[in-house]
Amino acid sequence: MRETFFHATMSAMSEVLKIAIPNKGRLSEKIYDLLNKAGLTFEVKSERSLQVFTQDGKYCLIFVRTQDIPRFLDAEVADVGFTGHDVVCEEAITLQNQLDEVKKFDFGYCKMVVAVKDEDPYTASKDLPDCVNVATSFPNLARTYFEKMGKKAKVIEVTGAVEITPSLGLSDVVVDITSTGSTLKQNRLRVIDEIMESTAVVVARKGLDENKKSKLASLVMALNSVLDAQEKKYLLAHVPAIAVDKIKEFLPGLSSPTVTKLLGDEDNVVIHVVIDSDKVFESIDQLKKIGGKGILIMNVEQMVR
Repeated sequence: MRETFFHATMSAMSEVLKIAIPNKGRLSEKIYDLLNKAGLTFEVKSERSLQVFTQDGKYCLIFVRTQDIPRFLDAEVADVGFTGHDVVCEEAITLQNQLDEVKKFDFGYCKMVVAVKDEDPYTASKDLPDCVNVATSFPNLARTYFEKMGKKAKVIEVTGAVEITPSLGLSDVVVDITSTGSTLKQNRLRVIDEIMESTAVVVARKGLDENKKSKLASLVMALNSVLDAQEKKYLLAHVPAIAVDKIKEFLPGLSSPTVTKLLGDEDNVVIHVVIDSDKVFESIDQLKKIGGKGILIMNVEQMVR
């Protein structure tokens, strides 16, 4: 009886799409919020939660360090992960490209750079000595970068506070990620080269079965619908019927405005249209000029094309 229950439980778990996301930080909060807006309703999450399931039991979130997510996928502990493109590139060298990037986002932007002390004379990586000490959290990418330049860099892997290593004498150079450069400046470091740009990505392990591929496709579609909607507004207004053709000139919407009749009013109609967020002020102004009334602007939660 107990063995039957165990196998049934394991079988049910094998159908769940397991999604790894960062366990803390702004990226974690952004992704968790995005998934909820996409319609994945999770159990209540506490600060110490390691995993949570959707209420329908079809999806499971696993909270781990951003840098560990590719390894969780490679070990088949997770099926899908949200992490940085830089992290995927770093681990791809070790994991021999066993992961597929299925979507890139326009948030989580950063650059991987080479930086030296302010007082150093170097203006580019090619000017560095052939034997240089490099501190980084991205040893694979750093080693590959300097090898391609023909330099015998000694790569020193550190997991945090990379920026302080030159002032402590541990390294001559750092390879690190930065979004604004403020932390580098605070530690009197200066960027001399850029290795790559990175944003948040969705990555999946290769070899997913058809059931999980279908769940992943549905997830990506839902994410796209939320992201598309963030740049849009839903506009509703009463306008003169004779002005509909003119309205089409400045309110095309996704295809054209939806027009419905008003009960007992032959002279006016209601238009419904989705517009770009940055066109709201201009659209209201144009509508008012042609006699538009009762104008409503509403947020769009999701928009499936």
